[in-house]
Amino acid sequence: MYDMPEEIEVRADGSLRIITLNRPDELNAVNDALHTGLAKLWPQLNEDREVRAAVLTGSGRAFSAGGDFTYLNELFQDRELRAKSIAHGRDIVLNMVRCRVPVVAAVNGPAVGLGCSLVALSDIVYIGEKAFLADPHIQVGLVAADGGPLTWPLNTSLHLAKEYAFTGARISAERAIQMGLANHIAADPLAEALACAKRIAELPRQAVEATKRLLNIHQERAVLASLDYANTAEEQSFQTDDFAAIVARLSAKNAAKS
Repeated sequence: MYDMPEEIEVRADGSLRIITLNRPDELNAVNDALHTGLAKLWPQLNEDREVRAAVLTGSGRAFSAGGDFTYLNELFQDRELRAKSIAHGRDIVLNMVRCRVPVVAAVNGPAVGLGCSLVALSDIVYIGEKAFLADPHIQVGLVAADGGPLTWPLNTSLHLAKEYAFTGARISAERAIQMGLANHIAADPLAEALACAKRIAELPRQAVEATKRLLNIHQERAVLASLDYANTAEEQSFQTDDFAAIVARLSAKNAAKS
């Protein structure tokens, strides 16, 4: 459904759309196809007049393990791919913020890097008991232009946003609830998210969509205030010696495993 790569599955359930990140063997790690698909997804969802709510989840054991190591190496080597990725990252953020459709995240496993960002940009979050959030952009030498630091300060304290952005430490499900980064811990987050989305889909459409827009105006203003700087800083971080050394180390480690 929609014009999506095989890395993203979109399924209709009446007025709901169930969006599944679909690279289970790689823990739904982000490659170029998945990243490009996410950039294209939200405008298509927004224009689908039959949809009233959406659920976002991952296939298999993870929500998303973050950036694929091979993809990181490709971004380091290919300037044009890097420019496309940064533009698409901007599109993902803005199009999620502006999407009229309420998005309920079912965090079924680790949500790392861009996976963590997708959770932060969702409207309601159900997180599995053993799932966790993490944004390790700094640990790989990058600025998180589409990551947690862009939106976390709206959901939690600035001190906590700084701590987890600087350290990349895991945020357990319980800690995510305490910090305001998730709404509910669930034994079956997908079932709970679907039930929530169905309740929303049954409510008066104009009232739901206008209320989401009213709330997200605050988010959009905050994002627009920092996004240009974040994109420029991320582009610069891709060209640092630190990032080059980290990519080389990760690539060698990945090659040794295969």
